[in-house]
Amino acid sequence: MLRIAMKNTLLTILFCCFTVSSFGQFLTVDDTYTAQQLVQNVLINSPCANVADIRVSGDTYSGGQQSYGYFTAGASGFPFSDGIILSTARAKLAEGPNTSLIDEGNSGWTGDSELEQVLGINNTVNATSLEFDFTPLTSQISFDYIFASEEYHDDAQCTYSDGFAFLLKEAGSPNPYQNLAVIPNTNTPVLVTTVHPAVPGGCPAVNETYFGSYNGNNAPINFNGQTAVLTAKATVIPGRTYHIRLVIADQGNTRYDSAIFLGGGSFKVGTDLGPDLLIATNNPACDGETYTLDATEAGTNSYKWYKNNNPIAGAVLPTYNVTSGGDYKVEITLGTSTCIATGEVTIEYVPLPALSNTTIVQCDEDRNGSALFNLKNVDDIVRNGDSSLGPVAYYPNLAAAQARDGSQFINNPEAYPSGAGAVYASVTNTYGCSSVAMVTLQLSTNTVPSIRDFESCDLDGNIDGYYQFNLSDIDPILLQGLPAGLVVEYYLTQDDAILQRDELPNLFTNTTIYQMYIYARIVNGPDCYGLVPVHLYVNNNSPDDFEDQTVILCEDGSVNLAVSNEFSTYNWNNGDTTYQTTVTQAGEYTVTVSDANTCLATKKFIVTLAEAPRITTVDVEDFKENGSTVLVNHTGNDDYEFSIDGVNYQTSPYFADVSPGNYTVTVRGKCGEDSRIIQVLDYPKYFTPNGDGYNDVWQIDNLPFDANTSIRIFDRLGKLVHEIRSAQSGWDGKLNARALPATDYWFVIQLENNRIIRGHFALKR
Repeated sequence: MLRIAMKNTLLTILFCCFTVSSFGQFLTVDDTYTAQQLVQNVLINSPCANVADIRVSGDTYSGGQQSYGYFTAGASGFPFSDGIILSTARAKLAEGPNTSLIDEGNSGWTGDSELEQVLGINNTVNATSLEFDFTPLTSQISFDYIFASEEYHDDAQCTYSDGFAFLLKEAGSPNPYQNLAVIPNTNTPVLVTTVHPAVPGGCPAVNETYFGSYNGNNAPINFNGQTAVLTAKATVIPGRTYHIRLVIADQGNTRYDSAIFLGGGSFKVGTDLGPDLLIATNNPACDGETYTLDATEAGTNSYKWYKNNNPIAGAVLPTYNVTSGGDYKVEITLGTSTCIATGEVTIEYVPLPALSNTTIVQCDEDRNGSALFNLKNVDDIVRNGDSSLGPVAYYPNLAAAQARDGSQFINNPEAYPSGAGAVYASVTNTYGCSSVAMVTLQLSTNTVPSIRDFESCDLDGNIDGYYQFNLSDIDPILLQGLPAGLVVEYYLTQDDAILQRDELPNLFTNTTIYQMYIYARIVNGPDCYGLVPVHLYVNNNSPDDFEDQTVILCEDGSVNLAVSNEFSTYNWNNGDTTYQTTVTQAGEYTVTVSDANTCLATKKFIVTLAEAPRITTVDVEDFKENGSTVLVNHTGNDDYEFSIDGVNYQTSPYFADVSPGNYTVTVRGKCGEDSRIIQVLDYPKYFTPNGDGYNDVWQIDNLPFDANTSIRIFDRLGKLVHEIRSAQSGWDGKLNARALPATDYWFVIQLENNRIIRGHFALKR
């Protein structure tokens, strides 16, 4: 054949031009192949498709070098041993090693409008396409390819990609093309931007499963990166003619070129046996399941089935029922032609979930033959603790569980009302394979206490009717007289206890003040033995007058401390055990008492040593127009009372609006008192010298006089009109025996301590 002859010629040329050590390390390209040779001898080479109207177009400016050609991989390790290359640059530049950048082209080398329309892009240049008509004899076509590009570098792959597509439609049809170069099971075109790993600092991975590799310097091809081997496939109608275009182009500009590598002989015309059923793709078959392969093609054909490349005896029908894993293939001889179409599929089987039958024993509290069952409590038992299995679905009968009949699904498994009987649990694994287990429902009517009381004193330091109970302390009370091995769980409500929902923690503070009910579920393994209401009581000892109290102790004295004598026990911190004690030293004394419920209460006495008061000074502010004041300065640490008349006492040492006169200031406390005599002075605000014997003389009572004491009186013009030098004298309102007029007069008092007092008064007639 021409293809074989040309390959032998190419190998001869390569052998002559390279040493033995380098021969075959890199992919080589022959760009002299015609379109007919590329399609009939390299790509298809099958009697199952009639090919016609083969055309190729590409590089128009490189002077005889083509942007398409035939490649061979030699011993380079490239995934295809040979095939076709379509490039946006000269095809021979794709030869390895990867030591240069393929970055060429010319704006005169145009793009492809049909490619732009299918991909939704514009401004393509440097397009290369291979197209032909073919008439398949079977219902499926497929071929393998790799997309490689220089744009697989840095973060360019996050934004830029050349475009390519494999366009298929019926020949002569006005319908749009179908693009076969897509991510498997999607309509997403294969591009640099849709197939790449994560780019640090650039973009996350996209369809990384289909990325092949970044290429180093010794790569077989001269491109920065490439996809994995991908398969383009389509369902066709036997005997109908189709047109296919394989096209690639630069997009946006001529920079950073790309290429498509088509596997030699990979264009297959065969039959579709359906997708591979694989563990890796999460769609394997389930043990016990029969999977039917259908290879039916139109016409009178003969069929032959293989498993793991071995003929299956007697398997000559268009369908075959698979019951075990393996690689299955069918060969179809189409009528009397020489076309033998094939179809292949791999089937893997996985075991069904291993489930366990189990039993739920529920308490029938009202003995009516029915109870609420929480089926979810046995989920883990049914699944054998296998967390990889899916959720457990419960059904009322076996047939519904096996069919996973959603119309009969128990939608309230956490509170399922039932008598004794059974339900059925269905569980799937990660591959959708399901198994069924039986859950037997039984009722327990064991005899348990009807109610139990549990009391505790409010001992948390805050007597408020709430206390944190240690519920495990109730266990012995509930289990007394019952069989060994039982366990107690506690719940807030009876329904919670029945359904084992929201179990209370071991340390539980009552939520209702002083008393409340909780519910104990006595269990025997997973089974309910009985339910018991538990009445919690919070007792407290909160006597009156038990706040901290401060008590005064006088020097060299004693004081009696006492509480009510109604308690059961007393315990003073000084060792006394009666309701009272006598102390002679300052300090803190406590007494702890207990009541009939043994609840405790503690009172603290703070005994403070008090001193007898001592007056240090008395500050008298007199001669005030608005009244005189007295402030008693003292020492001592008691709560004292103060008086200036010996009758009326106050807690403040300050007295206001004090009238003139002689006073005895007294300070008293629990441990004694102290006194001092004081005088409060003031002057008359007016006098009336009219000879009626009343208020005829202006004078200051009780003013102490000595040689330095004097009172001088002035008229409004500042003239001295009189001077008083003794306590027995005053002023009669005259100057030189002549009565002065009624008006205001001013005075200046100088006391023995050099204190100066000024004021004025009125003379009235």
